[in-house]
Amino acid sequence: MMHEVMSAHDLKEEGLRLFQEGLYPEAADRFEQARELFAAENDEVEAAEMLNNLGVVHRMQRDWDRAIEALEAAREAFTGLGDRNREAQVLGNLGGLYAGQGERETAKDCLRAAADTFAELGDEQRYGETLLALGVQSWKTGERQEGLATYQSGLEALDKPSVSQKALRGLLGLRSRLLGSG
Repeated sequence: MMHEVMSAHDLKEEGLRLFQEGLYPEAADRFEQARELFAAENDEVEAAEMLNNLGVVHRMQRDWDRAIEALEAAREAFTGLGDRNREAQVLGNLGGLYAGQGERETAKDCLRAAADTFAELGDEQRYGETLLALGVQSWKTGERQEGLATYQSGLEALDKPSVSQKALRGLLGLRSRLLGSG
């Protein structure tokens, strides 16, 4: 039986499927193979996207050094390409990684930069999601008022809040009215 050669896009899709199934080592292999093929095809955006995916996989495996290395390489690539949206997405991923390591100040710096970029680009949903994450980090560093205010701003910015986010938005609005700060 002949082994079928997969295209870079097929490898990427296979990597995403494996990732969703929690098969991280296998997903990492596919993303690395896809990255090599995209690079050979001079598709710099997709090659950088595979670095981002590798960073996320390594984060899920708690392989912090490899995750940071891959995400920083992806960020550098997107910065060089002038792709601010993807650069901000990578910053958000770095923020989540640093938060997972307990490096909250570094996490907040990454998340703040990502949120600012999403705001500039008019991406309200990602802006809101990033503010939610930033609010949680502020809360965890003892900045309770700032954290709550940032989280509330994030909820209000979401284009498509979930049912629980809508409920929380209502509760926080009620809290603000009761405390006279809204």
